[in-house]
Amino acid sequence: MAIPLADPEIAPIRAVTQGPGFHWFGYYDKHQLDPTDRYLLCMQVDFEHREPEPDDVITIGMVDLEDNDRWIELGESRAWCWQQGCMLQWRPGSADEILWNDREGDRFVCRILNVNSGDLRTVPRAINHVCWDGGKAVTTSFSRVHDMRDGYGYPGLQDPHHEDPAPSECGVWLVDLDSGDTELIVSLERIAEIPTPDAGPDDKHRFYHCMWSPNGERFLFYDRWAGESSGTRVFTATPEGRDIRLLSARNASHYTWRDPERVLIWANGAYRMFHDDGSGEPVETVWRAPNGHQSYVPNTDHEWIVTDTYPLGDDREQVAYLYHVPSSRAIALGRFHLPSEYQGGSRCDLHPRISRDGRHVIIDSPHGGNGRQQYLIDIGAVIDES
Repeated sequence: MAIPLADPEIAPIRAVTQGPGFHWFGYYDKHQLDPTDRYLLCMQVDFEHREPEPDDVITIGMVDLEDNDRWIELGESRAWCWQQGCMLQWRPGSADEILWNDREGDRFVCRILNVNSGDLRTVPRAINHVCWDGGKAVTTSFSRVHDMRDGYGYPGLQDPHHEDPAPSECGVWLVDLDSGDTELIVSLERIAEIPTPDAGPDDKHRFYHCMWSPNGERFLFYDRWAGESSGTRVFTATPEGRDIRLLSARNASHYTWRDPERVLIWANGAYRMFHDDGSGEPVETVWRAPNGHQSYVPNTDHEWIVTDTYPLGDDREQVAYLYHVPSSRAIALGRFHLPSEYQGGSRCDLHPRISRDGRHVIIDSPHGGNGRQQYLIDIGAVIDES
């Protein structure tokens, strides 16, 4: 699919952070903005172009979009990565609480802060994805992910199961965000025992990329392995870790739930629809395009999707664009140059996030010449035109 040139008059863009620090948010599967779309969360750091080390600390803050983009400092974290940050987000269902991961002694934890009262409490396990009811989360081993791939796990703690290809004591945990109780609900051993011709018995497995369904009755998680072979499978399960179903059998990349029964996944050169029925195969090709990070735009009855690309061509342009499903039409929101020093685990993807009202898109980008910063794109006119 050819992506058209961007028209800045259709989708105006402005920077909402600036140097000397670098600001970013990371992944696209959580709330960056509060329910009023006024306060925008982001992280601040004073270096780029290398992986974080255990003693590197980032600052947690938010930008007041209605007060000249005023920066408000909120906290700090020692558990972060370039691609997904510290899982910073507004707690679903709350107008006052935010969450982020941190390191405390010999464990990764989750901080929950009331930004109005200043009350801070700690949940004794870091979280991966929070259910839309705000009461529970699922999580995986960030030390194991760090051990196996740059850019996604956290440094500072050794994976206690480093030598075990698929340990029974490691996997997906369910976390109660009110009580702090945690329970291992799906183990790596259990999933590795599900046959696939693509994985060998000595290949090392890890889980990550979790996401709850819109009704909170199921969640998806990725099983990836490396060794003599490598591959990816996507599964879904209930909050108790039961009724495990194969969602995608191979080559899955980025994902988003369309509704409680269907998931849109980029796989094998296209955005494809998968039914959560255990078949492991797509039922529809929605459109063919380069790999990107997709989300449905709220309040559009699933007609609009926002996504992006990795750097394209010699100019290394990352494109943020909207896709209109009924008309099979792509509308570019901007083409953003990514300098060549942004590579590997410390690269800067656009990771487009959508505001609660579906009127704005936020991206991470260094195209302005002052390192990675936050940019706000107004898509209201595009959506209204449809």
